[in-house]
Amino acid sequence: MSTGIDGRSSQAWGGTNPDGVHLNVVLAERGSPTAAIMTGTLARPAEGFTPILVCVGEDQPSYRTVRPPTIMLNKTTSPTDEHVNLVSGACQLGIAQGVLDSVAGGLLAEDQDSLVFAAVWLNPAAERGDAVRLATRTAMRAAVREALRGRMDATDLIADRDELTHPFYVP
Repeated sequence: MSTGIDGRSSQAWGGTNPDGVHLNVVLAERGSPTAAIMTGTLARPAEGFTPILVCVGEDQPSYRTVRPPTIMLNKTTSPTDEHVNLVSGACQLGIAQGVLDSVAGGLLAEDQDSLVFAAVWLNPAAERGDAVRLATRTAMRAAVREALRGRMDATDLIADRDELTHPFYVP
């Protein structure tokens, strides 16, 4: 049964640097080409970019998969073991909480027919796990909301397209 979410995508920023997080989010429906590509990432890990099926629990034997199933991928190779732990710990938990916030708010269904994909960028200088988790939770909620409800139209972006900026590029 179609939920109308397949292929919807968005991005969001959460927190402040150095503990800020940027997420790209794609939503899919089970059985769709989008879902096939997303779940295919689990079969093709690469060093530094291993996809994770988001789960939570106090220890490994008690892990529970978040529903709707959510796949997380690090957008960049982590430079240190501490950064790896922040991504796979604080970011993963923040994504789980943001997805569950979206379920509790009626944006996503708690089912196996929907699928969420989140690509994470965490500042290499990040250090504070609690700040990273909260930043990721905030970004996840915002990205899901924008993917499903949209954002203001792009009329202003179109009108100002020659003056647009980006923090990683200064003309």
